[in-house]
Amino acid sequence: MATPTSRIEEHPDLVEMRARYARAASTPTAQGLEALTMLAGVFLLISPWIVGFTRFNALTVNNFVTGIALAVIGLTLAVAFERTYGLSMAVCAIGAWTVLSPWLVTGNVDTIRTILTNVITGGILFLLGLALLAVGRRGGKGARAHRKGETSG
Repeated sequence: MATPTSRIEEHPDLVEMRARYARAASTPTAQGLEALTMLAGVFLLISPWIVGFTRFNALTVNNFVTGIALAVIGLTLAVAFERTYGLSMAVCAIGAWTVLSPWLVTGNVDTIRTILTNVITGGILFLLGLALLAVGRRGGKGARAHRKGETSG
């Protein structure tokens, strides 16, 4: 006797999870966090030229590459949060790397400018990643929904 097979995309748990993340992505909070992630990535990308530490090639390349990665992650979160929600943890990891990078990249690049830029930007990125994770876990259940009694605990 042959058993019917179904596609994983049709699994009820997966459908419900994607619907929850789609609700989360439609909230103004999630949209703002996605935009801030993309803007932080763009800032990190151009920070060596804005702040003026392009003479440190290793850190310039590091910020350039991680900035591109963050901008792409922010864009993918904005376009398909329900499918890319897991990248929120990557935002946290890149934020932590950005904080530590002035001391870990090749060369003596730990100046006041590089440290302040990377520690502040990395800290903001880490917090953005945590906030994106929290929004995804809540699944669009914001304060407005609780006030109206639309959710049950």
